[in-house]
Amino acid sequence: MAQGPQRPQDDLVRRGLKFSQLRLLAALRDTDQIGAAAAQVGMTQPAASRLLAQLDTMAGTPLYSRHARGVTLTEAGHILADQATATLKGLDSAYRKVGQIGSGVRGHVRVGSVTGPSMELLLPAMREARLAYPDISVTVRVETSDRLADALLADDLDFYIGRVPDSADARPFALHKIGAEPISLIVRLHHPLSRAPNPTLQDCLAFDWVMQPPGGLLRRTAENFLLERGLPLPRRVIGTTSILFTLALLHDTNAIAPLARAVGDFFIQRAALGSRLDILPVAQDMAVADFGIVSLASDPAGPAVATLRDLIVARAASIRPPAPS
Repeated sequence: MAQGPQRPQDDLVRRGLKFSQLRLLAALRDTDQIGAAAAQVGMTQPAASRLLAQLDTMAGTPLYSRHARGVTLTEAGHILADQATATLKGLDSAYRKVGQIGSGVRGHVRVGSVTGPSMELLLPAMREARLAYPDISVTVRVETSDRLADALLADDLDFYIGRVPDSADARPFALHKIGAEPISLIVRLHHPLSRAPNPTLQDCLAFDWVMQPPGGLLRRTAENFLLERGLPLPRRVIGTTSILFTLALLHDTNAIAPLARAVGDFFIQRAALGSRLDILPVAQDMAVADFGIVSLASDPAGPAVATLRDLIVARAASIRPPAPS
């Protein structure tokens, strides 16, 4: 039985699909208003309505429905809007990589990191990149791994230093493992326990603790460390995600904070920013699970991204043994 002619794979393009229509549909998904979407892409509302009507005809099925408050995308509209967003982001990514090809390594790198490695690995790597590759510019985002993973999937980051969240589908990610992240108990200088001859973890429970809100990885690590040693959890915990607020509390009170050891090393050993903090000689084997460099498996790195990532890998190898594979 003879089959009819197959539709070409680029049928929408053959019908006259415009990039302005893709941009408009992606904006419409975010705004639900033709006027707001038109303003976002820099055109008049009548022009936007005309382009959307043409796209409706090309698709052969309604992409949106009008109502008193604006418009709502149909199922077909959502499918096409998602693809439009992915296509535009892919082209932007390709443009960034093309822009990095030329005389020497140049370009912009968007990198994220959890707190400890941002000081231990990212900061020295950026310092080296600034000297050796002055045409590379870097934007840094310091967050939890959960938020960094979301940003990577949304194409807001090129890679990050952290972990693939336990709740995430691991298939989109690639991981270069670095190792465990040591944790220290940090207090103010001249804290009562700093002056004690042999402070214990039990002694620490008499003071307030400053930790992430419930569920945070660092907080879970500290709580499990206590419970595994038959100790109760701290009676009073101040929850915050802000490192700056944590350091201010430590400076002004007798609170104790479990923080990445790299944070303590930066502020204490180097006396950074006028720090008056101290590390308690207890729980020295506390550590958060292995972290590494996380990127998208489907997105090969451009020259600038690869350069900064290689500097971070080299820095990690120089200060710690390689993580077991």
